[in-house]
Amino acid sequence: MKKFVVLALLVLAFAAAAQAAEVVKAYTTMEEPLAKALFDEFEAETGIKVEWVRLSGGEAIARLEAERANPQASIWVGGVGTQHIEAKLRGLSTPYRSRVANSIPERYRDPENYWTGLYVGPIAFCINTDRAKELGLELPKSWAQIIQPEYAKKVRVAHPSTSGTAYNMMTTIIRINGGDEDKAFEYFKKLANSVEQFTRSGSAPGKSCAIGEIPVAIGYLHDQIKLKVEGAPIEIAIPEDGTGFETASMSILKGGPDPLNAKKLYDWVLGQKAMDIIAKWYVIPLSKLASPVNTGFSLDKMNLVNQDDQWDAANKERLLARWNQEITTAPEK
Repeated sequence: MKKFVVLALLVLAFAAAAQAAEVVKAYTTMEEPLAKALFDEFEAETGIKVEWVRLSGGEAIARLEAERANPQASIWVGGVGTQHIEAKLRGLSTPYRSRVANSIPERYRDPENYWTGLYVGPIAFCINTDRAKELGLELPKSWAQIIQPEYAKKVRVAHPSTSGTAYNMMTTIIRINGGDEDKAFEYFKKLANSVEQFTRSGSAPGKSCAIGEIPVAIGYLHDQIKLKVEGAPIEIAIPEDGTGFETASMSILKGGPDPLNAKKLYDWVLGQKAMDIIAKWYVIPLSKLASPVNTGFSLDKMNLVNQDDQWDAANKERLLARWNQEITTAPEK
C-alpha cells in the first residue's frame, strides 16, 4: 500500500511538472505591455506559458512566409484584420471554429473561421501641445488640412509596406476619393511633403509625438488615448473628412508546433476575463462579453469610410508596389 501511495504521488508530480512545462509560441502585434498583461494572465490561469514575440503587422507576415516550411509559432494575436486575411490567402493560417466565437458579431469573423476580430481602432491625428504652441500649429482635423504647407516635415506616420496601420490609411484615402486611385496617389505625394519620417511600426509616430520629437502623428486612436492618459501633452482628432479603422484580429497558424495550446489560448482571449483586459486598452471591443470603457470618442460620431477588408487584402501587393515606386520605399531595418 505504501509503495502504491508513493507511486501515485510520483505520477501526480510528473503530471504537474508536465503541465507546468506546457507552452504555446505566439506572435503578437499588440503593444508589449498589453501583450504581457494578457499572456501573463492566461499563464496564471492555465499554467500554459506563452512564449511570444512582438512584431509589426508587416513583419509578422514576412516572418510567417519565411517560416512556411518550418513554422515557429502557433497563433498570431492582434494586428490589422487585412493582414490576417492576407495570411489566409497565402495559406499561412488554418481555420478554427472557437466555441466562444459567437460573442463576436458575424461581420467581424471570417466566414470560413480563419480569423476572428477582437476590437476596432479608428485612425486619428494627434499633436504635441507644447510643440504646437512653439510652432504656432493647430491640431489638424482633416486629411485636407494635414497636407497644408504649415505641416511640411512636421508629421510622422508608418510606412504601409511594414505597418498595417499605414496601409489602412492608404485604403482610407482611396475611399475618401471615391475609389479613384490616381487621385489618392496625388494626395499621397502631397502627404509625403508633410511627413518627416516613415516609421516601421504604426504605434511609433504617436510615441515620438508624445515626447515632442515630432509635432504631429497619424496612428490609431487607442494608442494615442493611452499616451494622453499616461500624461503625454497631446490632443487628438478624428479626421472629419473620413477615417478608416483596423479590426484587430487573431488567427491559428498553419503547422504551428503547439496547436492544442494555441486553440486554448484562442478560446481564452475571446472569453470574459481577456475581454475585460482588452477593454482597458482604450479600444472599442467587439465582444458582447467586454465591459464598456468610456474613451470620450464614439463610433457613432465618426465619419467612417465604407471599409472592405477583403478588397484591401486582395489589392495590397499591387497598391504597395505603386506606393514604393511613386512615393517612398520601405524604411531600413
